[in-house]
Amino acid sequence: MEEMESKKKKRIAFLRPIQIVVAGAIVYFFVLPLIPGFRDAVNDLHTIDPYLLFVGIGFQALSLFAYSLLTKAALGESGEHISSLRLYRIQLSTKALGNIVPGGSAASSALGYKLVTMCGVAGPDAAFALATAGIGSAVVLNLILWLGLIISIPVRGVNALYGTAAIVGVILMTFAAFLIFGLVEGQGRSERVVRAIARRLRFDEHHAAEVLSHLGARIEGLYADKQLLRRVVGWAAVNWLLDAASLWVFLQAFGGDIAIDGLIVAFGIANVFSVVPITPGGLGIVESIYIPMLVGFGLTRRTATVGVLSYRVAQYWLPIVVGWLCYLSLQIGPWSIDRRHRLASLPRVARTQTERGLTTVDWVEKFAPKDRTGQFPMPTLTPDDIEFLDDTDGSARPE
Repeated sequence: MEEMESKKKKRIAFLRPIQIVVAGAIVYFFVLPLIPGFRDAVNDLHTIDPYLLFVGIGFQALSLFAYSLLTKAALGESGEHISSLRLYRIQLSTKALGNIVPGGSAASSALGYKLVTMCGVAGPDAAFALATAGIGSAVVLNLILWLGLIISIPVRGVNALYGTAAIVGVILMTFAAFLIFGLVEGQGRSERVVRAIARRLRFDEHHAAEVLSHLGARIEGLYADKQLLRRVVGWAAVNWLLDAASLWVFLQAFGGDIAIDGLIVAFGIANVFSVVPITPGGLGIVESIYIPMLVGFGLTRRTATVGVLSYRVAQYWLPIVVGWLCYLSLQIGPWSIDRRHRLASLPRVARTQTERGLTTVDWVEKFAPKDRTGQFPMPTLTPDDIEFLDDTDGSARPE
């Protein structure tokens, strides 16, 4: 009886994000066109330069390619085992998976690990690169948002709508800076703050403190390796700036003209909140932040709405389709990743990883080494784990 109840709960856990994505698709493509402003924009499509829409999609594609190069840079010498184009297909595949599983799930990290190790990269190196790319990307996003706030607030002053967003941004960035500085200089104060927050939210404060300690070690190690730091920061910045450029182009396509500082602030705050583990890929959360913020920066609500929704089609919905096709190309055919190992279908991977219930933070804690010393025992894996590989001779090879 308990086993049946457990299976039922796992099935519900898997179906919930799928239901959210399907409901989101219905709203995007069937409900929103009924909005008067949206219909007016569609009627005005003949005045829009279609090349701008293709340019926006192109920037989005280049942004994802830059992230794959960020991962390749984090791989170091191990990156020689895998071509940039193959890593790009892997990145698109994990992006597609990440957009259909519950927010905060480690499914995309686990799949990325599986695919990268199938290319001949050792497990510890693959996990280190995935963790480093994620941390580096998050830190650079915060720095970009800080820069936008520093430039924007003195120039624009404070109005009701923008002022609220700016204050939220400043609070978030101050807290992030406090944690990062505390982690690097000494973890005492940061740990006390995190423990207090964890107790208030009824999380495991000891686990939270342990995660904080390991995060501090990773950031300190990244800062100490100047060559790796330059590569990671450089490609992470390119990734985020191309993504922001894509948003700007989509807004321009619908007649929206926004200053760069306003664009960066809206972009930064929306992406900071997109990691909140509520909906897949921040679906609904990102849009609800973008549109009022862009209106606060002077765009009309109609322009902000159609511009953001069109951007999200390219940034969220299109990668699901393209990523699924890329995964198929890795799974079967002349460009398959490794014919000795079988890859499960993407829906099956989504289901099993959702049932697994592992968060991104827990995955990094379990699989990712904190440095390149190699002094890191990989966890014991079984054939049921997506990270598990076995060679044609039948010997277990977790790496």
